[in-house]
Amino acid sequence: MEAKEPERSGQPAKRLRIGVADDHPLFRHGVRTLLSTTPDMDIVGEAVSGDEAVELAVSAKPDVMLMDIRMPGTNGIEATRRIVASVPGVQVLILTMFQDDTSVFTAMRAGARGYVLKDAEKDELLRAIRAVGSGEAIFSPDIASRMIDYFAATRPAAREERFPELTVREREVLYLMAEGATNARIAEKLELSGKTVANYVTNILNKLQVADRHEAMRLARESRPSGDAEPL
Repeated sequence: MEAKEPERSGQPAKRLRIGVADDHPLFRHGVRTLLSTTPDMDIVGEAVSGDEAVELAVSAKPDVMLMDIRMPGTNGIEATRRIVASVPGVQVLILTMFQDDTSVFTAMRAGARGYVLKDAEKDELLRAIRAVGSGEAIFSPDIASRMIDYFAATRPAAREERFPELTVREREVLYLMAEGATNARIAEKLELSGKTVANYVTNILNKLQVADRHEAMRLARESRPSGDAEPL
């Protein structure tokens, strides 16, 4: 992890301090080059893993952390959770190639303030960084359209109310189980290790007081009213 000292007071108030978390050197180089020519932004550090991203957020306290999702070790979504919990002043902007509903909604639940795809135009990325840096939420146009459609739809009570004894992550695992996903598939979708997923499944069975996976799946399916197709 590379980090610079925080800027001294006296710098322009509107200058944004940016951290970059991505394990691809060429992509980091491209972002660094873009921001180096942007008068109101400075890169204060770079990270190549989720763990390093958390360390960077704690040590450098950037205004905005650009966060990839898939990185070695701790993934970007879990790193986002940890950053939001420990350094709430750091705003996280997801910058990734993943645009599936699971990734988008999981990132938002983790506390990310925005979600932009890596193939975005330079102006779109800079606009997103400025928006998130000022406390706004922002998404790539196609993702924003899907989110509007989702929230505009009439839907029953939130799933969180159906299993209040489960954590947010445990509910995500449970609903993927109900869709018929194996532990390996759940691990892939949520960017977790197989062992971590197995631990979540055990916790779910214990908390729901059910004998096995199939009974947990049945409860999850029965809790969902007909027509409820909430993204996972």
